[in-house]
Amino acid sequence: MTAPTHQLPADRTPDPAAPVPAQRGHDHGPAGRADQRPPATDPERWPDVVARPRASRARTAVAERIVRRALAKLPLRARLGGVEAIGLGGPLMDIRDPGAFFGRIGASGLIGFGESYMAGEWDAPDMVAVLTVLADNAAELVPAPLQRLRSLWALRKPEAQLNTPEGSRENISHHYDLSNDLFALFLDETLSYSSAVFRGFPAEQALLPAAQHRKIDRLLDTAGVREGTRLLEIGTGWGELAIRAAARGARVTTVTLSAEQRELARTRIREAGFADRVEVRLCDYRQVTGDYDAIVSVEMIEAVGEEFWPVYFRTLDRLLAPGGRIALQAITMPDDRLRASRSTYTWIHKYIFPGGLLPSTEAIERVTTEHTRLRTAQRIGYGAHYAETLRLWRERFTERSAEVDALGFDAVFRRMWTFYLAYSEAGFRSGYLDVQQLLLTREPNQQETP
Repeated sequence: MTAPTHQLPADRTPDPAAPVPAQRGHDHGPAGRADQRPPATDPERWPDVVARPRASRARTAVAERIVRRALAKLPLRARLGGVEAIGLGGPLMDIRDPGAFFGRIGASGLIGFGESYMAGEWDAPDMVAVLTVLADNAAELVPAPLQRLRSLWALRKPEAQLNTPEGSRENISHHYDLSNDLFALFLDETLSYSSAVFRGFPAEQALLPAAQHRKIDRLLDTAGVREGTRLLEIGTGWGELAIRAAARGARVTTVTLSAEQRELARTRIREAGFADRVEVRLCDYRQVTGDYDAIVSVEMIEAVGEEFWPVYFRTLDRLLAPGGRIALQAITMPDDRLRASRSTYTWIHKYIFPGGLLPSTEAIERVTTEHTRLRTAQRIGYGAHYAETLRLWRERFTERSAEVDALGFDAVFRRMWTFYLAYSEAGFRSGYLDVQQLLLTREPNQQETP
């Protein structure tokens, strides 16, 4: 899904392996509607938004032909340069600068597609509707012969984003250490940055905190957390799950790689009155020792990296006490798409989550079966709930754009973040992505069998 090379202008030589920093900086133009073309953009902060990656005429022509052919068959209306329209009819995709749009896709595929939006070269009155159409047809957008040649033209993940202990710290910091205040602007009061579980649709902002608690309580119930439970949480977030577990009487050890999250989580835990029951450690999951009756990890496996999935699950197996239970919440993708795109470098890697990869349910089964005695005892999916969670986050982020600006994040950042939230929402609305809660238990060995 990503095109072959990302050539940089000769007068700039940044490290291509480094994720793009989501830096702050005030712009002096209009203050923040996501549908506006960004004002003057800082070339040092956003080099590949300001300067279009180079692509040959032939490459751009091929990209234009492929994109036009794909759009013509889709239930949307793509307007090019304010004049020409293609597509079968549906939500509007307004391609304001077709030359720049096709050129970026020719140079860097879907990375270029996202950067073109960040640059204001295309937009959509209903971004989620357009992206949902594209996600619905993701497997057919690129012709089959080119799909088979993916290894020749797709950008590959940089080694610098490998999730070694050192690399994981950098990758996690890139996203989660942006600003606690930024996340507080669009999350609800629980500061839960994962899918909620609603009683019904459409979801409402006022019900989001209760829906987040419902999600947490289901995970704690699945893991059997109660008075006296020794609980390990891998991925602290901002501490809400640890607080609710401690309120049940559990002894909680929770680990994170984000210094910003740890600081605020410890404050929130202390203010809730559970500092004596919860220990927040700044450490890698691979460094944890001990035995735990229950382990819970919410949407953390996506940041582990495929190369380290065996290590991750072996670590869970090692830390789980006999008779213990593991509750995971994981975003998943279809196994065939995982196999096709597992080594591809994407817009999400470059700008949002460096080093990440979504597993499939089949991949989880393969890894746990081959490398551990852990087995999936229960699995519940609720992707539609994540679509609604993301909608509420996106709407709140848009409504509070002036406050985002006041924190020092510029117009390009706001477009980037809006695209990320809409892109993710579309994945769940189309069914391309799912989110699941899994219960893992350990198979007894012969010595443990009664």
